[in-house]
Amino acid sequence: MHKIGAIVCTSFLLSVLSHAQMPSGGNVFFGYSYSRGNAFTQGFPAGTAGRTVNMNGWEASVEGKYLPWLGVVADLDWHYGSRSVTPLLQISASRHEIMFGPRASVSKGRYTPFAQALIGFTHQSDSGTLTSDSDTSFASAIGGGLDYKLLQVVAARGQLDYLHMSLFGGSQGHIRLSMGLVFRF
Repeated sequence: MHKIGAIVCTSFLLSVLSHAQMPSGGNVFFGYSYSRGNAFTQGFPAGTAGRTVNMNGWEASVEGKYLPWLGVVADLDWHYGSRSVTPLLQISASRHEIMFGPRASVSKGRYTPFAQALIGFTHQSDSGTLTSDSDTSFASAIGGGLDYKLLQVVAARGQLDYLHMSLFGGSQGHIRLSMGLVFRF
């Protein structure tokens, strides 16, 4: 009987403690995203514009709020683009990141500014006339944005991040600009 009572008490205590660790709210974001990327960095001399590609895509994130002003974010994006370097050479790049980290925010009326620092991984695949290459590396992002409340549970978001990664043996840094809708829960 003591064992059953100990198991019931322990189960109850663990369920209360685990509930205290659950997020008290959060949001989901999905929207358009723009960034630049370097394709075939080993095929062009450093500093040449021939390796830079404008990349369009999407970004999605999920934030769980653990305090009214602090949350944890899971962020995923995918960018892709192409350009003609010469009449016979077309290059294309596809890059995606998955990153995690803290986000601090403060609500003031309809506005919620936020700042975040993320770390994770990036993967890029490049293709061109008769060649292709791909690489994976660690990635980081630091930035922030502003949510504007449209309805009680829907907001519009503008976000700007600085992405850093080391792909194809070289360090890269790019700005990521995203805008879309936020759904709060």
